[in-house]
Amino acid sequence: MGEEQVKVASVLIPLPVREAFDYEVPEGIDVVRGDQVAVPLGPRLMRGIVVEARETTGSNRRLKAIDHRIDDPRLPERTVDFVEWAGRWTLSAPGEMAATALKGLRAPRPRPERRVRRVGEAVPARPTAARTAVLEALGQRAVTGADLARAAGVSSGVVKGLVDEGVLEIVEIEAVAAFDAPDPDHAPSDLNADQAAAAQAIGDAVTRGGFAPFLLDGITGSGKTEAYLEAAAQALKADPTAQILILLPEIALTQALIERITARFGNAPAEWHSGVAPPRRRQVWEAVVAGRCNIVVGARSALFLPFVNLRLLVVDEEHDGSFKQDEGLIYHGRDLAVARARIEGATVVLASATPSLETLWNARQGRYGWLRLERRHGAAVLPDIALLDLRAAPPDPQTWLSAPLREVLGETFARGEQSLLFLNRRGYAPVVLCRVCGHRMTAPDTDSWLVEHRYTGRLVCHLTGFSMMRPRTCPSCGAEDSLVSVGPGVERVEEEVRQLFPQARTAVFSSDTTPDARSARALIQSMQDGQIDILVATQAAAKGHNFPNLTLVGVVDADLGLRGGDLRAAERTFQLLSQATGRAGRADKPGRALLQTWTPEHPVLMALAAGDRDAFVEAELAEREAGSLPPHGRLAAIILSSENPQAVEKVARDLAENIPNAERLEVYGPADAPLALVRGRRRKRLLVRADRDVDLQGFLRAWLARVKVPGSVRLSVDVDPYSFL
Repeated sequence: MGEEQVKVASVLIPLPVREAFDYEVPEGIDVVRGDQVAVPLGPRLMRGIVVEARETTGSNRRLKAIDHRIDDPRLPERTVDFVEWAGRWTLSAPGEMAATALKGLRAPRPRPERRVRRVGEAVPARPTAARTAVLEALGQRAVTGADLARAAGVSSGVVKGLVDEGVLEIVEIEAVAAFDAPDPDHAPSDLNADQAAAAQAIGDAVTRGGFAPFLLDGITGSGKTEAYLEAAAQALKADPTAQILILLPEIALTQALIERITARFGNAPAEWHSGVAPPRRRQVWEAVVAGRCNIVVGARSALFLPFVNLRLLVVDEEHDGSFKQDEGLIYHGRDLAVARARIEGATVVLASATPSLETLWNARQGRYGWLRLERRHGAAVLPDIALLDLRAAPPDPQTWLSAPLREVLGETFARGEQSLLFLNRRGYAPVVLCRVCGHRMTAPDTDSWLVEHRYTGRLVCHLTGFSMMRPRTCPSCGAEDSLVSVGPGVERVEEEVRQLFPQARTAVFSSDTTPDARSARALIQSMQDGQIDILVATQAAAKGHNFPNLTLVGVVDADLGLRGGDLRAAERTFQLLSQATGRAGRADKPGRALLQTWTPEHPVLMALAAGDRDAFVEAELAEREAGSLPPHGRLAAIILSSENPQAVEKVARDLAENIPNAERLEVYGPADAPLALVRGRRRKRLLVRADRDVDLQGFLRAWLARVKVPGSVRLSVDVDPYSFL
């Protein structure tokens, strides 16, 4: 007699657990991959995702049983595939990936809407013209009282009177987000030949189906957005149920893109980012999985939405480091976007004026289709870029703008045109120190320096968020009024601008002055409306914004990003300064950019001034190849941290003593992290470099399996690190 068959489901629980747990499937419950179920874990029931359902023979170990299937939408099978793949690629607990995929569903439901409707055939005891107008406007619908009053052209008191009399009744209706279908023929863009060719290539790939990656490589102002939106229109014409995801690196960019999508398709897309209220995120999640939402504009976490027919995925400003999540769940949104498109059999477009070296290398190798837009849209041309040698014309003491830059600023203001002064450093001063004893102000339990913010009178740690009022005495030696501000931040540059041009309307654009999407949109709108003459900004203004009257960009410290030993310092500086200078001259007025530098002979700055991106890329790729560094090789970092320094040392030593034998791979460290103390936790790092064809994830899994990490030590793995702090 054969053994009894038992139905078993592997369930992924949205917690930092390394594997799915097996549960018995009771009689009367039918589950398949993607179903959501309630399962016992310890003393409580937990939500989980079924990743496998199978029949097996009974065993000596009795499995716990699934309690019930949850009546929530099933995750599409390809979404589950993506969640599992992302966990394997990043070496993260797949349960954490599952938690990200369920985040929208776990948000609270929106409050029901209170609406009014007619009660049967009830009529008012005292009919009036206003009451008759209300009943005629209402018909058999259920609408809000305010909407009904507006439609009937009466006061809300008339509607309330009919409710009090029993002619109308108030009902609560579940709020369901309405995402009206985009109309691909609503307002087609007038494309130039390059844009039209790019849009056609992308649209044809979407229509054919199957995985198709593209690099959309266009200079600033070349109209990349119009090109991929026309491709989206082509996709929607071929399949009205097609879903399109557009990822942006910054929340501040979403509103401008949403307005352009709305103008192009006649209806607004859905938004998905941290600035969207949780109840609204739930509505978006449910609309996406139901196929009621065609276009989503979002941050990197939108990759985990449960799309049922994802046909086109766009990563705009693909080079931007903000796509890399460095804390908690560590992943790169660009890389996972390509993987999601491959799993979905969709087209993915990586768009940038300054593509990352990894993406350029893939395009050169033929892995990606390479679509180039080499001229600005319409009559606009690229700005002239000049280097200002500060050795020849240094600023006056305790000032930061050289005489040539001040002169051009004045001329631009006199013509009624706008200027942007770019300095990628928040606050008033990056360092505050004591001139008596030399003590530098740092955050408690952290190596990070405190940055002075003159607007608030506080010293702030941009790493941990700690802040304090600026003290009158040095905390080290006790000297009074001895603390001095060293170096400029955007607030200090704005102070200088106000002194130079008191009549000019100035503003600061940084994450401190625009902490949320609403304030960022308001400042961007003010700039577009011509209400600001001189904008002093960090990288918040260097990405994707279009200011038609901006004709001058002045870079206060072009050398800033070139300092330090970061692998990507030169690449990042080239990208950032290209994007910043590209804000100038985007309409019919010519633009210019002036870069203040102490090292005008630096290859990055010479390439920028010459407009020769290819020369810079060739030199940088050759340097990377010599060291077998990305994109010619691969990197991974292991970061250890603990409040117990001895525990970190022991785990680091154990890791160093248990490195598996492997060819074409090296391990560096352990060593103190550059920021060795953060929030009271000691930090150590190990770096792994491997040739491209080495199974880096397999090596890391084998290595980490050899070492037991105590609960007091946090170990995180960063595959393809972008930050080396």
